[in-house]
Amino acid sequence: MHAIVLGSGAGGGVPQWNCRCPICAMARAGDRRVLPRTQSSLAVSADGDSWLLVNASPDIRQQLFDTPALHPREGLRHSPIQAVLLTNGDVDHVAGLLTLREGQPFRLHATRGILDSIGANRVFDVMAQGVVERTEIALDQPFSPVPGLTVTLFPVPGKVPLWLEDGTPEIGAETETTVGAMIEAGGKRLAYVPGCARVTDGLKDRISGVDALLFDGTVLADDDMIRAGVGTKTGWRMGHVPMTGEGGSVAALAAVQVGQKVFVHINNTNPVLVEGSEERRGVEAAGWVVAHDGLTLRV
Repeated sequence: MHAIVLGSGAGGGVPQWNCRCPICAMARAGDRRVLPRTQSSLAVSADGDSWLLVNASPDIRQQLFDTPALHPREGLRHSPIQAVLLTNGDVDHVAGLLTLREGQPFRLHATRGILDSIGANRVFDVMAQGVVERTEIALDQPFSPVPGLTVTLFPVPGKVPLWLEDGTPEIGAETETTVGAMIEAGGKRLAYVPGCARVTDGLKDRISGVDALLFDGTVLADDDMIRAGVGTKTGWRMGHVPMTGEGGSVAALAAVQVGQKVFVHINNTNPVLVEGSEERRGVEAAGWVVAHDGLTLRV
């Protein structure tokens, strides 16, 4: 199984367009300790020919340009991306669908709840019916989006997308609006969970024994954004479990038997983005890799 982290950043990427926090300032100045990152997306293939795109980042055009394996190969119009899978309806995971509108056939896979959120906004009708097939996927039911890959969606604690919040949202519920993807090929398993509000015993059981885990690394501490002075929301309020602190993912997943452990969907205020920092060394010492754009995994 081939997996390419197309985008490793959270919403807005690194640096964010209007942010002058220390980390964004370092990235903008070309400091080699902070690599620029585009917004969260993953490409997976069993054969290197037919590819599944997991989440469609607003940065998808640049990500495809930077990834030769996903370039057109034949005729005047072509793409090796045969299917797109959505794990939630967040803007940083669906806005790229508007770029994939140039008459290119592919299948769009998601749960009914996620498809309904897309269907409620007519701007997504630019993916013309008859060209892009929208396929409802039930939880815990394996399906094959591209040759050689089997995918099973499972619920993880989360919340509704920000643009669909109405009043005080329920946070941490396990519904079909925030899901993880168990991707299998050739007897190997990769779990992709770019958004998760809490590490539960059920989640630990689900991912135990996988060959690779790509997991929500939005914030280091629950109050990252508050400490940086650029926001008032905690990680929990945004629907993201912190890496450290009470209930943090590093400690919660330490005893779970997993092959490669990779943090993805990393917010611009997260200090693990600074290579060589104490925070970066801490998560690496715990056995985690901090993803960067273009990170390639052979599973």
